[in-house]
Amino acid sequence: MKLQNSVVLTLENAPTKFIDAGGTHFAYRTIGTKKGVPLVLLQHFTGTIDYWDPAVVNGLSKEREVIVFDNAGVGASSGKVPDNIEQMSTDALAFIKALGFKKVDLLGYSLGGMIAQYLAAQNPELVRKVILANTVHQGGGNDLMKVLNNAMSQKTYSDPRMVLFFTESKNSIEAGQAFLKRTSARKKNRDPEVGPDVANAQAKALIVFSTTQDSTNKLLNAITQPVLIVTGSNDTMLPTKSSYEMFQILKNAHLMMYPDSNHGAIFQYHDQFVNEVNNFLKH
Repeated sequence: MKLQNSVVLTLENAPTKFIDAGGTHFAYRTIGTKKGVPLVLLQHFTGTIDYWDPAVVNGLSKEREVIVFDNAGVGASSGKVPDNIEQMSTDALAFIKALGFKKVDLLGYSLGGMIAQYLAAQNPELVRKVILANTVHQGGGNDLMKVLNNAMSQKTYSDPRMVLFFTESKNSIEAGQAFLKRTSARKKNRDPEVGPDVANAQAKALIVFSTTQDSTNKLLNAITQPVLIVTGSNDTMLPTKSSYEMFQILKNAHLMMYPDSNHGAIFQYHDQFVNEVNNFLKH
């Protein structure tokens, strides 16, 4: 958990490591103590390791080992980004197995939550518990392009995440500004930004998954593990109602909805989120 000079490893200072699996040179960081079941984080649309909130990652790492990584073709990882969720989950599985883990917990945020559903459904012997944050089930709908276009064309904020992740209230805006400050804290050896090829492939995967109806709920019905669903009161990108629908369909699910929050609910309420996840993973 510590560097040789006794500096505690955090998302901001942990070295980026690499491992080869399935033809991909995966970039990753590990933070926390090697006790219990490791927690693997699956990232959002166009996000890299450094787009995670240190308050979330570092908070969760106090009680377990947390692994953050760039999936195939993203950030510092090699390869080409798939344009479908199933192949993204296959790549993520190769990475997890390369690390030698026999049992993991998953935290899938947004696009990562879609990947987590596939991983949990297809690998019940590997995946113990799942956190699905600000995501949708198959056919749950999306307003991705509309919301992205609005965020990119607005002139109020230089960073579109202020519009994508937070509401227009004073409290949410302040939370968003604090979030951006935390995510920019790492200055050296940051992950490279992604290009349009990543965005295009991931957008296709997200849109196809969220608009292809699963009338018999085959994917969700295959998930038997305990699931914690977390969302904002008004997720404008991936509809809040899909989280409630998942809660109704999944066999063993808990639902947490944060007030006055958008797609970045877990960052706006980072302390509460860390506490909820810790409690969920303990029992």
